[in-house]
Amino acid sequence: MKEKIRVVIWGLGSMGSGIANMILGKKGFKIVGAIDMDPNKVGKKLYEILGVEENEDNCCIVTKEPSEVIKRDFAEVCVIATASFTRVVFPLIKMAAEAGMDIVTTAEEMSYPRAQEPKLSEEMDKIAKENKVSILGTGVNPGFIMDLMVIMLTGVCDRVDSLEVSRINDLACFGKAVMVEQGIGLNKEEFIKGVKEDTVAGHVGFLESFGMIEEAFALKFNNIRQEKEPILTNVPRSTDIVSVSAGDVAGCRQVGYADLGDKLFVTMEHPQQIKPELEQVETGDYIKINGVPELNFQIKPEIPGGIATIAICVNMIPLVMNSEPGLKTMLDLPIPRAIIGDVRDLVKDRD
Repeated sequence: MKEKIRVVIWGLGSMGSGIANMILGKKGFKIVGAIDMDPNKVGKKLYEILGVEENEDNCCIVTKEPSEVIKRDFAEVCVIATASFTRVVFPLIKMAAEAGMDIVTTAEEMSYPRAQEPKLSEEMDKIAKENKVSILGTGVNPGFIMDLMVIMLTGVCDRVDSLEVSRINDLACFGKAVMVEQGIGLNKEEFIKGVKEDTVAGHVGFLESFGMIEEAFALKFNNIRQEKEPILTNVPRSTDIVSVSAGDVAGCRQVGYADLGDKLFVTMEHPQQIKPELEQVETGDYIKINGVPELNFQIKPEIPGGIATIAICVNMIPLVMNSEPGLKTMLDLPIPRAIIGDVRDLVKDRD
């Protein structure tokens, strides 16, 4: 039997902890390192943080010093779940790649980093190839429902005139970073000011989704623009992370547009909020392809953002390990699929 695939988890927030738990539930993985800056986690064993029983696969000690676990021959894979932005995670990616680890990250901008960081993307691709590793950013969105799935559905079309995509989802499963990015808990005036000053990011990913669609169809969009407005709650709402009073911001309605020539080609609408059911809002994912044939696709309720992001990151690990070295997007790799058996059976032998 092959040795277990050794993994380092960098970031043990909501997503990182979920990824760690899911990895430990699959056959053939072993978590050998965990990094987090939270003093309440540092120095503890991973199984204590996750609230599971101790075994040989989960007993590493959480450290705040990356150099203790990001080093040559320590692990095959590093999963990075720390931040949304390419510039923030780049130093972490560089360090892990130079240590010879394949990388999967939840950073939204990394789903298609060329959209906003072309020079850093070139550098990451070079680093990856020099160290014979692969780098992938993914998640449920961006990375799947509003871009990859849209692209795949056009495979049965003769003609595509325009694309309309909408995702109405619940943010309650996410951690503090997402709540801050969405402006949840602010009042209306604070939200508007935050959008102007770029302290309220809203959904990070429309530009990346547009970029992935452009590459898939070998097109170049123009007049790409976004709008953000607050979703104000009429009732108190709360999660484990945040509590919101009536009249304050419970989410962000974001819309993105991209023209092809002088015509609107892509419309993306993404109202995100915590506990939408408290005001009778139904969640769902909707894709409409205007063309021949016209396609209308819907999933109700939404593909749940937390578990789906965790799952796609874990499930892509063997596909990343099997790929040619370099910076990858979901367009470059085989279609996602669940790990049902032993992950070692999915990973090719390497020279």
